[in-house]
Amino acid sequence: MSEKYALIAAEHAAAHVAEAPTVAQMTRWLGVSKSGYYEWAARPPSTAEKRREELKIKIATLFDSFDGAYGYRRIHAELVRAGEHVGEELVRKLMRELNLVAVQPKPYKRTTIPGKPEQAVADLVARDFTADKPGVKCVGDITYIKTWEGWLYVATVIDCFNKEVIGYAMAEHMRTELVTDALDMAARNHQLEQDCIMHSDRGTQYMSAEYSATLKEFGLRQSVGRTGVCWDNALAESFFASLKNERVHHMVYPTRKAAKEDIARYIELFYNRRRIHSALGYRTPHEVRIEYMNSQLAA
Repeated sequence: MSEKYALIAAEHAAAHVAEAPTVAQMTRWLGVSKSGYYEWAARPPSTAEKRREELKIKIATLFDSFDGAYGYRRIHAELVRAGEHVGEELVRKLMRELNLVAVQPKPYKRTTIPGKPEQAVADLVARDFTADKPGVKCVGDITYIKTWEGWLYVATVIDCFNKEVIGYAMAEHMRTELVTDALDMAARNHQLEQDCIMHSDRGTQYMSAEYSATLKEFGLRQSVGRTGVCWDNALAESFFASLKNERVHHMVYPTRKAAKEDIARYIELFYNRRRIHSALGYRTPHEVRIEYMNSQLAA
C-alpha cells in the first residue's frame, strides 16, 4: 500500500500542468482510499525512511564529487571509509532510485605502431601486474588526446605495487623522447630498484635504441608484451581507460596547454590521491605507498 501512496505523492509533487491528475483521480485508479493517502502523507517519516533519505543525500554528494565516475561498489567503499554501516546492495538500490549511473567505458582502440627490434625482448611480466614493494615492476604506454589545436600525446609510467602514476610526459609528438621523459620523471621522483622491470608494448618508441639506452642508464630491465595484444599491458591500458572515461570524454580542450593542465590535475590530485582501487582493497595509490613506508620505518 505504501508504494502506491508514494507513487501518488511523487506524481502530485511533479504535476505542473492543468491536465495533471488529481489526488482523488489517482487514488481511484490505484484502488486506494483518498483519506488513507492523506493519513499516510501526514505521518512523520520512520527512522528507516529518514536513514534512507540521509543515505541518498550522501550517495548523490559522493557521485557528484567524483564526476559520475564511481559505480555502486566504489560509492559503497567510500561510505564505509567514512564510517557508514551500509550494505552494498542497498547502495545499489538507492543509486537506481536516484537514477545515478556511472559513466561507461568506450571500446578499446589500438594505438600502437609496432616497432622492428634488432633483437628479441622477452615478456618478463606475463600479465602479472602485481609487486610486493615499490620500484620493482613498472609499466608504460602512450595514448592520444584530442584538442582543437590537434593531438596531444601522453606517456605514463605506473608502479605495479600501488598502481600509482609515478612518471608522465605530454607533447604534440610521439617521438621516443616522449617516453624517455616520462621514464626520467619516474626515476627522479621515485626510487626505482636496480633491475626494476619496465614493461611496455612493442611500439616503435619502446623498441628504439634511444629508449634501450635510457633503461640501461637507470639500471632497468626491459620487458614487452606481444604485438596487438592489449591484455599483455592491461594495467597501462586500464589507466588510460579511466583517464578518458572519467575525465577526457567529458571535456573540450581548446588548446594542448589546457589539456596538459587538466590531465596533470587528474593524475596528481585525483587518480593518485583520491581514486580508490578495488585491487588495492578500496584504498588510493597514495595511501598504499604511505602505509608501506610507515611499515618499513616501524620494522
